[in-house]
Amino acid sequence: LGGLAWLVSPGLSAPDPLGAALMAVSGLAWGVYSLFGRGEADPVAATARNFLLAVPVALLIGLTPTLTGEPIYLSPAGVGLALGSGIAASGFGYVIWYMALRNLSATTASVVQLTVPVIAALGGVLLLSEPMSWRLATASALILGGIFLVVRFRRPA
Repeated sequence: LGGLAWLVSPGLSAPDPLGAALMAVSGLAWGVYSLFGRGEADPVAATARNFLLAVPVALLIGLTPTLTGEPIYLSPAGVGLALGSGIAASGFGYVIWYMALRNLSATTASVVQLTVPVIAALGGVLLLSEPMSWRLATASALILGGIFLVVRFRRPA
């Protein structure tokens, strides 16, 4: 956790209460989603079903005028990119996660989730030419080392 705090520390500031509450709800929802997913026999069907259930909510939120009352503009290219990103990145990612959950305990699964900030940061280095710094390398090593220690030396329940 220290490595994670160090990784994000340059951007740390107190979030507004609504933002903090939404992030807490998001984390809780992901945890519940993962716990339910551990028992799924068919990850592809489960993910497809979940996406179909989310479509009405996404449409309602996405097509509601913004709080400033500005109109929403949809272009075919933008809609196509959003769908492709949702199906490819999110859909395939959720299927793979559900498949991995079959072989992970709840504790291991929750700790492994801490790799996401490291993956995102290294993706920025590889794909967006972000600078690789000693701080990023050290914080990533601390995070990954902590995950290794928890997974390797976890006491059976």
